[in-house]
Amino acid sequence: MQAKSPKMDPRVKRTRQLIREAFLELIQEYDLEKITVNRLAERATINRVTFYLHYKDIPDMLNQMADNMNTHIRNLLENDHEPSGSTDHEWPELVKLIQHFSDHSTSYKILLGSRRLPLFTERLSVLMMDYIKSKMSSHHTSSKAITPEIPNDIAAWYGSSAFLGTIVLWLRNDMPYTPAFLAKQLLLMAPFRSNVDSS
Repeated sequence: MQAKSPKMDPRVKRTRQLIREAFLELIQEYDLEKITVNRLAERATINRVTFYLHYKDIPDMLNQMADNMNTHIRNLLENDHEPSGSTDHEWPELVKLIQHFSDHSTSYKILLGSRRLPLFTERLSVLMMDYIKSKMSSHHTSSKAITPEIPNDIAAWYGSSAFLGTIVLWLRNDMPYTPAFLAKQLLLMAPFRSNVDSS
């Protein structure tokens, strides 16, 4: 059982939320290098001193935001132990992840869809590659489950890139499909599943 993380002081949580929301607004208006602490503090209706109580600088803020994103997503992927076969697809946690993107679509449309913020896509890409590799190792060890001609690392690179690209376009198009439907389609197209139903 995972140890529960200590609860954050509500005032700290509220201030960080104000800073985060202000940043998401500003990144749609300015290039990253033009977003200063002064500008961010003004938009968040706090002062500079308050900002520095939480972050060393803007790069530190971005790193913490990316770390928090990955931690939350990793928990979603690791904390689902629904038995295989209990849903229409093998990875029910994928539905939870896509539902999470849907629930926070405004933020993720910016964090993952903006060319000004490659950090978030890069971090999530690495996480998804590790996730795909672990799933292939634990659930797809038979020769008919993994296409022999495709090495696992290439399948993970492709799967991660395809997943992130699809999520971004799904968000930009106002999520025309349900998370469950989208998860099922992604699994059907996964390169390491191409021979699963062929026998």
